[in-house]
Amino acid sequence: MHDKRDESLEVLIEEFLTARATRKPSPHTLAAYRRDLHAVATLIAEEVTTPLPRDSLSINDLSPRVMRAAFARFAAPRAPASVHRAWSTWNSFFTFLVADGVVAGNPMPAVGRPRALLPQPKPLRGADTPELLLASAARDDGRQRDPWPERDVAVLAVALCAGLRLSELLALRVGSLAGRPGERRVEVVGKGGRPRVVPIEADLDRVLVDYLDSRVRRFGSRSVRPDSALLVDRRGEPLRRGGLQYLVESCYRRAGIGDRVPRGARLHALRHTFATRLAEDGASAAEIMRLLGHASLASSQTYIEVTADQQRDAVRANRTNRALAALGAVDRAR
Repeated sequence: MHDKRDESLEVLIEEFLTARATRKPSPHTLAAYRRDLHAVATLIAEEVTTPLPRDSLSINDLSPRVMRAAFARFAAPRAPASVHRAWSTWNSFFTFLVADGVVAGNPMPAVGRPRALLPQPKPLRGADTPELLLASAARDDGRQRDPWPERDVAVLAVALCAGLRLSELLALRVGSLAGRPGERRVEVVGKGGRPRVVPIEADLDRVLVDYLDSRVRRFGSRSVRPDSALLVDRRGEPLRRGGLQYLVESCYRRAGIGDRVPRGARLHALRHTFATRLAEDGASAAEIMRLLGHASLASSQTYIEVTADQQRDAVRANRTNRALAALGAVDRAR
């Protein structure tokens, strides 16, 4: 056992979070780790034989019995996905402690956890919604203070035709666009720093060229150096998270499609639309996995399963089926 075993739980949690930070998770992911560790630690402090303040806990207080009791209380008011995420965080924490020689073993296998349910895709609703959105963004709206339709279309088109996450869009550089005409691609750094390449078709390439040309007219040729951010605001500064979300929301409002955007998936609905249309057009789960940068095939398979359900619903709504049902009713009445 390492001599750190007598250090407080709070100190060890901070060491774990520092170690995780080297993997470059998003600030939201790191905040979720901290929140889950502190929430369960507070319950652990109440479950030990002699209740203690959280900052007085040591790692020796975390027995399997105490962990089971704390997680049972943590799970009671929460959704299965939240409990599963917290379990995974604590499992990673103990794995870190075992590797560092602080504890001899990981007690988390003795703690039950709910089965993780894969999130269901939330694409834009309506068969023609992406087309309406792009057409609206391409119009020079006189109500805008400084309209820039080339930029707005480029943002929406990259999300809809390459399926990038918000963080991936923000990380793009001008030099991320590579390849000869007809073989163009965008080089993406995805979750966990995993790189992937997404092909760019001629129409999306044209949209991006028009956008970069408009940017040169606005800010000069130095604004499109290879290391410059691909997506910028109206002052030529790199778009940030809030600015990108606001831009997409304003495009939804101008197009009048707010009621077709699923709750909880505002910008992400564009990525889901990309993947859903791939599945509808016959792409395999493996192809969707590579294009979206999923870590597991199961995440990609959900798009195919949802599409199959939608196809069955469409067949069920066929008026001929209703005619067959009417014939059946006549036969049964005889």
